[in-house]
Formats: sequence, structure tokens, C-alpha cells
Amino acid sequence: MSARLNVVPRQPEFGDTVPAPLGGGAALPDVAWEPPLAGQRRSISSWNEYMALASRVVGRFHGHFQLRHFDYEHPTRLQPGTPRRLKRAYVTPVAYTEWGSPDAPVLLCCGGVANVAMRFHYLASDLADRYRVICMDWLGRGRSGWLAAEDDYSLATYTEQLRQMILHLAGPGASGRGRVRVAGHGVTVLGSSMGGTAAIELIARHPGFVERLILNDVGPHIPARRRKRRAEAIARHYVFRNPADLLRKVGASNKNDGPVSDDIRFNLSFHQTRWSDEESGRVYRHDVRAMQAYRRSSRLSVMQWAQWQRVQCPVLLIHGMQSDALLLPTLTRMRRGKALSVMHVPDTGHTPLLADRNQIGFVRQWLAGHVPAGSEWSVLHAPARDAYPGNPIPFAPASALR
Repeated sequence: MSARLNVVPRQPEFGDTVPAPLGGGAALPDVAWEPPLAGQRRSISSWNEYMALASRVVGRFHGHFQLRHFDYEHPTRLQPGTPRRLKRAYVTPVAYTEWGSPDAPVLLCCGGVANVAMRFHYLASDLADRYRVICMDWLGRGRSGWLAAEDDYSLATYTEQLRQMILHLAGPGASGRGRVRVAGHGVTVLGSSMGGTAAIELIARHPGFVERLILNDVGPHIPARRRKRRAEAIARHYVFRNPADLLRKVGASNKNDGPVSDDIRFNLSFHQTRWSDEESGRVYRHDVRAMQAYRRSSRLSVMQWAQWQRVQCPVLLIHGMQSDALLLPTLTRMRRGKALSVMHVPDTGHTPLLADRNQIGFVRQWLAGHVPAGSEWSVLHAPARDAYPGNPIPFAPASALR
């Protein structure tokens, strides 16, 4: 953490900042940077081979969680593009996975703009012995329903979805006034990227909903340049007609997640996509209109400093040390007046996957209250997980591979 970052002047139209070269000699962060991985990447030549491997990789989690849904009601105030005469509140399902005991403290995990709930499988499986881990699909992603119009996808919508998710977990008697409890416990929210942005917004408006917050490489400021670059990559329709194209694209999209194994990357590629008979290939498991709505909003930086001042609960900030979204000036400003705990993850860019057992171990310690407020540390990478734990090798049935 001895490296310094100079900051260029803000662009008035964006409120943007980016790292500047040091002394004119150092280069800006390389957006194509990727940590080296030992060994050869897996090569898959056919969809039959792909599905056989999926059965083994997905099979390690089969039967360990429940896939559930609740009915999200989309209010008329979040339908800006709908003519007034056509506005009606409507219901669409939100999907989530549930791990652990229903009486345990809740850890609610929310991913980024193009993530799915299954991204958190490794984290959830490791923490399910002590916590009720809920991993939610955003509207228009994964196994959640889609909204009626592109304009309905917005940060305000995701904040409302998070609010309704917590009330659903709290049960029919929850009013949303005061402190919200689930099975007698407060709720901890883990937000990656957009998930953290929505969590900050929710806490600023409804501080009683969240008892503790884990921000995975996200802060109150995300530069517009970074957001636009991400939007350009995701706001289009992709069809993968062979496994090699799919693994190459998903690998490139997640190249900054850290030095993760092929199995972990495969788990991502499988759950982020689905087979389409119409397209004769696999397509992303999301509504492309949600990505296009994000592209429109990406013209401006995220600026949540006023909301951040209203976040008074304990916070653990996970920082990918190669991140181009959570910059050091942002991190420094976040700590002003707050006892912020910070875990730095080396060799990793934006939003560490949190599949590494050392990273999960520190998250567990923080959740248990064993980490003093204001602590700061870096975490070493853990040895790779066993490819197929257990004997015999678990296989997922065909119904789990849809």
C-alpha cells in the first residue's frame, strides 16, 4: 500500500477521477491485466462434453441449498417511461438461493450488474454451517423475472428490490419501521459492485434494515470511465454456439476476479448462461434491456457521498488491489470519521469472487465479531480447492442443469 496515486482534475460533466501517471513515467492501470494461473486452461470441444463437466462442477453443490422465489411488486413511481394512463403496479418473481439453518443469522449476498446468485456458491457453502446465507438474483438476471420496460431498470428499482427482499425474509408481520429482525437477528448485507451501491442507498433511506454491511470492492464513487467500459461489453446480445467461445468470453469478462481455478470460472459460465433452442447455442441468463439501461446510466459516475455519511453500521470493505472501480482516493475518503475495516486482496481487480478459503475465513471472523473495528490487512491466496470433493463424485441430475 506504499504506492501513491495522483488524481487528474474532475471532468465537470462526469465528476470523474482516474489515476494519473506517477512522475510522467508510470503507466495507467492496464485494463487487460490478468493474474497468471498455473497449468493449462481447460479445453472443451462439444456441448455434450460441456454438460458432462457441468454435472460434476455443479454437482458438488447439489442438494446443499434451496432455490426459492418471492413476489416482488414493482411500484408505479419506478415506471418513469410508462404513460400515466397505463401505469399499474405489477408483480414479478425474484429468485434466491437459501443455505444453512432458517434460525441462523442472515447474510444476504447481492452481486453486480451482470452477476447471478450462483456466483456466491463457494462463499455460501463455506459459511452455511453458521449462517443462513441468502443469494439473490437481481430483476432481469438469473432466474428472476423481467420487468415490463427498459426504463424500469434503475438503481432505485434495485434498492426497492433489496428492501422487499429483507421484508420477505422477516416475514408477514414485518412493517419496515424501526429495526428489522429475521428470526431474532439483524441482517448483514454483502454487496458486490452494484449490489453494494444499492445497499448504501437502502441504508441511507432505511437504516434499520441492515445491521452490518460488507462492500465487495465498491464505494460511494465509481468513475464513469470505468462504468462506460463495462457497459460497452455487456449491453449487447451474445450467442455462444460452441463451448470454446463461451469459456473465452466469460473468462475475459471475469479476468480481474483474481487467480481462480478453471472449476470456479466454469461455475460462473454455466450459471450466467442457458441453452436456447431458438439460437442453437447458450445465451446470457439476463434481460439485455437491463444491461442497456445500465449503459445509459453509465454516462455519469456513481456519487453517493451524502448517502455514505448516513451509513453508521459496522462496515467491512473488501478491496481488490488492482481495482479500477474502487480507487485509493475513494478508499481514503471513505475512512474519514468511520472505523472502517479493510481487507486488501492482491493480484485481483474489481470484485473478488470470494471463492478463496482465506478470504472467506476473514469474512467469517469479521461476521463473528473477532476483528476490531478499523482493522486493515491483506490476505494471501489459499491453495486451490479439491476439484471434486467427496467420494463418490457427486453428480447433478439433469433437472439441476437447466
